[in-house]
Amino acid sequence: MDSRRYETGLEVLRQVDGKGGEAMVESLRDIAPDFARYLVEFPFGDIYARPGLDLKNREIATVAALTALGNAGPQLRVHIAAALHVGCTREEIVEVIMQMAVYAGFPAALNGLFAARDVFGEHTAPRK
Repeated sequence: MDSRRYETGLEVLRQVDGKGGEAMVESLRDIAPDFARYLVEFPFGDIYARPGLDLKNREIATVAALTALGNAGPQLRVHIAAALHVGCTREEIVEVIMQMAVYAGFPAALNGLFAARDVFGEHTAPRK
């Protein structure tokens, strides 16, 4: 294992998800420890750590993609929370999800909006 990739990924994961990301990685260790490592190294150590986009824009893209997929509700909720954590406003998140109605359809956008409502209810961050 390239420990530099893992350490970089873990640091970026902490920036994006706070302690929630680490808890998710730990929850995989008993069933798929290699997958837990891959999850830190590739998305966060290799992709999120790249200089081309800041974390806020990466989370906007991720929320859009997960909304459009329409079948990744738990992951969408995690990334809506991460988007809030890296500085996205509730309004920005809602707009991104609404935009997906054009490309992924109303059902996907509705599911995304309901996920956002749930996440917003769990977070006390002020509306901006």
